[in-house]
Amino acid sequence: MTYNGEVTPGGPAQTREAGGLRITKLAVDPEMSNNCYLLRCTDTGDQVLVDAAAESGLLLDLIGSEGLRAVVTTHQHWDHHRALADVVSATDAVVLAGEPDADAITDQTGVDVTRRLVQGDTVEVGTCSLKAIAIAGHTPGSICLVYDDPDGHPHLFTGDCLFPGGVGSTFGDADAFVQLIDEVEAKLLGTLPDDTWFYPGHGNDGRLGDERPNLAEWRARGW
Repeated sequence: MTYNGEVTPGGPAQTREAGGLRITKLAVDPEMSNNCYLLRCTDTGDQVLVDAAAESGLLLDLIGSEGLRAVVTTHQHWDHHRALADVVSATDAVVLAGEPDADAITDQTGVDVTRRLVQGDTVEVGTCSLKAIAIAGHTPGSICLVYDDPDGHPHLFTGDCLFPGGVGSTFGDADAFVQLIDEVEAKLLGTLPDDTWFYPGHGNDGRLGDERPNLAEWRARGW
């Protein structure tokens, strides 16, 4: 199957190669349609999961017998960590999350956050390295991850901070919206090139160059 990022709950995963990193995208839960991303180093077999959102059985089947080193939870909202306890129990994976959201994730899941990420931290997947980008607004401690493929373009995992067509919801909080769009502009659009492919927490993937011209429109509409 040619990768296009269009996955649906109950349907098959899609996989693509990005240099030494294999990215597998799976959608779970028909109600919320969350995206989960299994990252695998093709050199070492090391695996990291971005968001154990739901349907732990499907996620554990995806992980397979080679184990899981870590789960990165992009933010504290309930729909992004419903399978966290089951996945960690089955794999002994460590848990990573943004520092301001870590306590809330533990309170909601009963799972301790092993490592609290801040801006500029790195997340290793075997010989591949992803950089943490802290983006506040959707939640105080949302974390994006960027992998800069040395042989191609960057790959950015945005959680619920950025989608094709706009930034994530701030639930009617005007100040939070300004914070979110300012940080998306400065830390994502302001530092990464147009050919950066991004992978959101719900729905289809996008490309930063396609979203960049719409930033003023998003500001004007307020969401």
